[in-house]
Amino acid sequence: MLGSRDALIKVYPTAPRRRAALLTVTTFLAATFTALPAAPAGAEEVEQLKNGTFDTGTEPWWTTSNVTVGLSDGQLCADVPGGTANRWDAAVGQNDIALVKGESYRFSFTANGSPEGHVVRAIVGLSAAPYDTWFEVTPELSVSGNSYAYTFTSPVDTPQGQVAFQLGGSADAWRFCMDNASLLGGVPPEVYEPDTGPRVRVNQVAYLPVGPKNATLVTDATEKLPWQLKNASGAVVAQGWTVPRGTDVSSAQNVHSIDFGAHRKQGKDFTLVADGEASRPFDIGTAAYERLRLDAVKYYYTQRSGLAIRDDLRPGYARPAGHVGVAPNQGDGAVPCQPGVCDYTLDVTGGWYDAGDHGKYVVNGGISVWELLSTYERELLARTGESEKLGDGTLAIPESGNKVPDILDEVRWELEFLLKMQVPDGQPLAGMAHHKIHDEQWTGLPLMPHDDPQKRELHPPSTAATLNLAATAAQAARLYKPYDREFAAKALAAARKAWSAALAHPDRYASESDGIGGGTYADSNVTDEFYWAAAELYLGTGEKEFADHVLNSPVHTADIFGPLGYDWARTAAVARLDLATVPSRLPGRDKVRQSVIKGADRYLATLKSHPYGMPYAPEGNLYDWGSNHQILHNAVVIATAYDITGASKFRDGALQSMDYLFGRNALNISYVTGYGEVNSRNQHARWYAHQLDPNQPNPPAGTLAGGPNSSIQDPYAQSRLQGCVGQFCYIDDIQSWSTNEHTINWNSALTRMASFVADQG
Repeated sequence: MLGSRDALIKVYPTAPRRRAALLTVTTFLAATFTALPAAPAGAEEVEQLKNGTFDTGTEPWWTTSNVTVGLSDGQLCADVPGGTANRWDAAVGQNDIALVKGESYRFSFTANGSPEGHVVRAIVGLSAAPYDTWFEVTPELSVSGNSYAYTFTSPVDTPQGQVAFQLGGSADAWRFCMDNASLLGGVPPEVYEPDTGPRVRVNQVAYLPVGPKNATLVTDATEKLPWQLKNASGAVVAQGWTVPRGTDVSSAQNVHSIDFGAHRKQGKDFTLVADGEASRPFDIGTAAYERLRLDAVKYYYTQRSGLAIRDDLRPGYARPAGHVGVAPNQGDGAVPCQPGVCDYTLDVTGGWYDAGDHGKYVVNGGISVWELLSTYERELLARTGESEKLGDGTLAIPESGNKVPDILDEVRWELEFLLKMQVPDGQPLAGMAHHKIHDEQWTGLPLMPHDDPQKRELHPPSTAATLNLAATAAQAARLYKPYDREFAAKALAAARKAWSAALAHPDRYASESDGIGGGTYADSNVTDEFYWAAAELYLGTGEKEFADHVLNSPVHTADIFGPLGYDWARTAAVARLDLATVPSRLPGRDKVRQSVIKGADRYLATLKSHPYGMPYAPEGNLYDWGSNHQILHNAVVIATAYDITGASKFRDGALQSMDYLFGRNALNISYVTGYGEVNSRNQHARWYAHQLDPNQPNPPAGTLAGGPNSSIQDPYAQSRLQGCVGQFCYIDDIQSWSTNEHTINWNSALTRMASFVADQG
């Protein structure tokens, strides 16, 4: 029957790509562009449940011991006790259900509750350990009728399937009744057709008054068409002709481009009309980007581990501190290593939860810290920088008012954690950094951090993690020195120690198979991390040892600005950007700056040739995991070229790169929560899980979704997006962790570019 609490929230594993994969509840609500392998043509539809109409009593349905069931008006009715903590604490279900891999099933039932308004978690999963969940829904009873039907595709062959209705979690007792429960095999998969809205695709947030204004029209027309720009009252304020662009390979659509950049008057709720269609509304102005500059960074406060989140600072997002050793947490105050890795424990409290899970990873923390610190450093150094816009009191965090820029306070929460991950003196591999710390087993959705019951473990030290620590601690030393000389000195000492440890152990790589309970973040090429760490140590100290390593690195003169943007596993560009912009006496620095300009020119050429106006055209049109942040990172290179040269073409290219994220895309969706008329709001998350639990919020405003991913590794996306083309490989659902996750390194990219755009206003 039902297993333990931990077993019940176990989930199906993901493929080892970006981080090897954050697991999630792997539901398979149905439907595909091209179906997964399905039942043979003409296959009979076969009922898998027994006695789903309860004509012969309640057998073979089971209940947990605290639930009493009986028949009432031909329905099965269950009296559910109040005071249970979790959904799975009270349940009704049926076991021994046969499922066939690749076959589509329709799961349907009628249900009602008394009193009304209760939410039920209905699942199809494994009835034995490890209790994988393959499909789940959480309807709120009586909101839109009492009949429910869903289609999904089984990822496994098993005779041990289970259908269960999880009913717990209510403070008060209630009554649940159901009838006509069915799991019908052999049904045809549904066809997924995303609602893309009007065919005129614009930046739904805002265009700057002085800057590029471009849109894309999806149309069958091959000749130019007239367009009109209308203000909020419907008056035509500009007009012109579209430019046919042919078939866009990233979407398989025939498209035209529209350029209305000559209109500079500010206002709200403009629309662009062409080919009989009116776009979604947008502004011309700067206010949205000033707001986003802050919202993108405010995201990190609610990602904090080890701290209670205050409702007065983030209304609607308050929660108790997670992983501080208060039951059911086992806490991060004295975390042991995985068996056989070490014989000590470390206090690794604090830091940011990496994404939608409860893990904390040094390599992804490293790139995120770098990018946020570089956002602030750019504000200090660039001609258009406005460092006061990220100063003390701007982010509404607990540290506001301490005379330190708020962005530095926020980043320090993660930096302190990174320092704690360093192997102590006197231990084997002293000075190296543990690769990650997370739960022993995967958990499911939703799950608040303070409710996580899993054992926490330190994973083996790695050279990549050690160099991430060296780089970010060295960068921190130069930026925190004006505010806390003691912390700056501590950071620099840790950076030096990490550097020496990495030189002594240059090939300790994270295992690609270490993906239970957390992502692997495996990286077996750390030449770029050595280059990055040396660069930051040189920029902070000016010492010859580090300059020599930079100059002798094969990465230093390599062409590093490829189609995919820099990332946690590709950090050479990170070093190159800082070497180009942070003042130093590095020999050949002019060549470094020219390499950035050359890379920016390449991205600018990609943007100009792309009908959707973005600096991203991956080889084979295969969008990578987190493609949205890679687009932003390529835009960062263009923006940096503007900071170096002052050339308007780079400013305009960087600004135009944002349009794709805010709606000028094939799906006509803004990928940032709270920005644009239609925006991503169901990112994969354990504690922003409103889609699964109405008592939880959606992600906070300013949260970036990962975006189209051609590999669609998660089963939910696989069930709906097989055969997808480029931009269409995305779905705004909490269950699609490979296309719709949020992460600290993706929001750092958004922070960097939002701040740049706000400065241009």
